[in-house]
Amino acid sequence: MTHADAPVFELRDAPEGVPDDYARQTAADRPGVAQPIPQRPIPQQPWNRILIGAVTLFALLLGGWEWYWRDFGAVPSTRNTEGLWAIQRRRIDNGEGDATVLVGASRVYFDVQLSVWEKLAGKRPIQLAFEGTTPLIFLEDLAADANFTGRVLVGVAPKIFFSGFGYRGQALKTLRTESPSQHAGQWLSMRTVERWFAFYDPDFALAAVLKRQDWPERPGRPARRDVRKVSVTTDDRAAHLWSKVENDPAYREAVRDVWRQDFQPGPDDPPPEKVQEGIQREIARAAKVVSKLRARGVQVLFVRPPSAGPFLEDENKKFPRAKTWDALLAATGAPGIHFEDYPELQGLELPEWSHLTHADAERFTAALYRIIERDFWKPGAVDQNGAMRDAR
Repeated sequence: MTHADAPVFELRDAPEGVPDDYARQTAADRPGVAQPIPQRPIPQQPWNRILIGAVTLFALLLGGWEWYWRDFGAVPSTRNTEGLWAIQRRRIDNGEGDATVLVGASRVYFDVQLSVWEKLAGKRPIQLAFEGTTPLIFLEDLAADANFTGRVLVGVAPKIFFSGFGYRGQALKTLRTESPSQHAGQWLSMRTVERWFAFYDPDFALAAVLKRQDWPERPGRPARRDVRKVSVTTDDRAAHLWSKVENDPAYREAVRDVWRQDFQPGPDDPPPEKVQEGIQREIARAAKVVSKLRARGVQVLFVRPPSAGPFLEDENKKFPRAKTWDALLAATGAPGIHFEDYPELQGLELPEWSHLTHADAERFTAALYRIIERDFWKPGAVDQNGAMRDAR
């Protein structure tokens, strides 16, 4: 088709005397009015129907996403944020300085059941453990706080504790710098979205879902899988292993695959001498903070929760007990409970080798508390190092 054959469109003006509601008006259309800014009237549309349609579409999409994750097995759960941790940490500064405090990584966070402890002790402990994070960060904070005069149980997950890994160490910054708007946002989130919607979890975010699809890998740089959702949390940070990890074989295997990534040597692994330097550094760090706490009368008890299968094998290979756990107790002079030394802490189910099922976590907590009450935190009790322990 040539230029001459192209269709011609005729532009027609509105009939004389009839205003064009959709035409942009300029200053030339308003003689004598000094207003150089053009004005365009809003066209007449069925706005009520448009709004209803948009809200309906939003509700359908939101409901579909929620239904999908409910069908997957998700339930509404409090998000384990730094703001949630800060709420519990402030309890010490608001009159509960003599409380029992739990610090550690995910094993203390998931495996020590606050309700069971409260039933046996008569008082609920303060849960300050954080997944993937060395407890020494928070132990040092407690040592610097004169308000804290209670007792502290320190969980030891070898890979986290003796490497100094601080995945959620940002919680201390949140504690000190959280603004009123952030505090209000945390409060509103806990009492609205988190209470009613199962999809509101970082693992179910669209970006996270897209990231874990089976994308092509770059040569020499295999994609690393992120840790999946493995726990359910309540408002005071009482947590337990998600039942899907226990009951869904495919999902349990997906979680195990994440752990397996660290069982094989990788290009970024530090040499053995660097690992040993890190172990010695963290033990010295622990000895310093324990000394400061004990000088103030705070009782410190280390606990090595259970692990199993390839996870335990990898921990024993990279962080042998003699160079880590035994050396830690010797350097700090503090007592410790290792699950391998107590039959009542063994024979429990760890579906993905690192955390106990909810039912066995309750049994573990009951057995652990009885050991503590019998051997450590009781008048005249003698710890495993032969030292007398003060009552509190």
